[in-house]
Amino acid sequence: MNYPNGQKKMMPVRIKQNKNTFSNRGMSLEEDINITNKFYLDTGKAVIHKKPTPVQIVNVNYPKRSAAVITEAYFKQASTTDYNGIYRGKYIDFEAKETKNKTLFPLANIHEHQIEHMKAIINQGGICFIIIRFATYDEAYFLEAKKLFQFWNDKLNNGKKSISYEKIQQESYSIPFHFQKRIDYLSIIDKLYF
Repeated sequence: MNYPNGQKKMMPVRIKQNKNTFSNRGMSLEEDINITNKFYLDTGKAVIHKKPTPVQIVNVNYPKRSAAVITEAYFKQASTTDYNGIYRGKYIDFEAKETKNKTLFPLANIHEHQIEHMKAIINQGGICFIIIRFATYDEAYFLEAKKLFQFWNDKLNNGKKSISYEKIQQESYSIPFHFQKRIDYLSIIDKLYF
């Protein structure tokens, strides 16, 4: 709304929420994991952080000192996985992927260098996995890296280039949504490794 003096008035928008469900929370998988990791850190349970993406800034536009805008940047190197840290004396390393596909998870979402990184973590005794969220169903799954490697090897041998939703349900562990520990992956690690 514009007033005669040229100022704009912003009107508040009310969003009707259904208090009986967690669906349509408007959160991305990454946001949910970050909230979960903060809860783990605040309660002294684990120290897990999102890895920064290594970027080389080439050009910055300074229209004002307080409003610098990066106009050109490049990735310094291929990133490995999204998160790492320590839990109960064990190194944790994992990737997080979200798909809107209803029937499968495309392996094109994973890159060769990420698989190699995950293998190196496993070979050093670390705990490595991938969290996959099917956004349409608002379901998250914990897939151990060793099982991911089997699907990856099938792909390399002219097999399927994706993992079906049914296979994800069979081969993974469902991660139920919680309010503070939104994606409580440590509860699955406790069952599998401790």
